[in-house]
Amino acid sequence: MNTPEWLKPGIYGAVIGAVFVGVVGFSWGGWVTGGTSNDRAVAMSRNDVVASMVPVCLDMARSDPARADKLATIRAASTYQRRDALMTAGWATMPGTDAPDRDIAQACLKELEL
Repeated sequence: MNTPEWLKPGIYGAVIGAVFVGVVGFSWGGWVTGGTSNDRAVAMSRNDVVASMVPVCLDMARSDPARADKLATIRAASTYQRRDALMTAGWATMPGTDAPDRDIAQACLKELEL
C-alpha cells in the first residue's frame, strides 16, 4: 500500500503517542490490569471481613467464663505463638464455622492489648 508522504508523520505520531500514553498511564497514571484489580479487590474484601469479625472475637473473649485462665495462657506464650494460643482458646472460631481463622486471631490479638 502506498501512503502519501504527508500522512506518514501523522501515523508515526499517533503510534508513538499511543505507546507514550500507555507507558505513562501504567507507570505513573495508576492504571492496572484486570488481574491486578481483581487481586486488590479480593484482598480488600478479606481485610474488611476480618475487621468486621474482630468485635465478635472480642465479645467472645469478654463473655468467656475461663477468660482469666485463657488470657494467662496467651500471655505466657512467646510472641510468635500467641496467635496459635488465641486460636486454641476458641475465640477466633466464628459462629457457624468449624475452624479458627488465623487472620481474625491476629487482628483480635492486636485489639486485646496483651
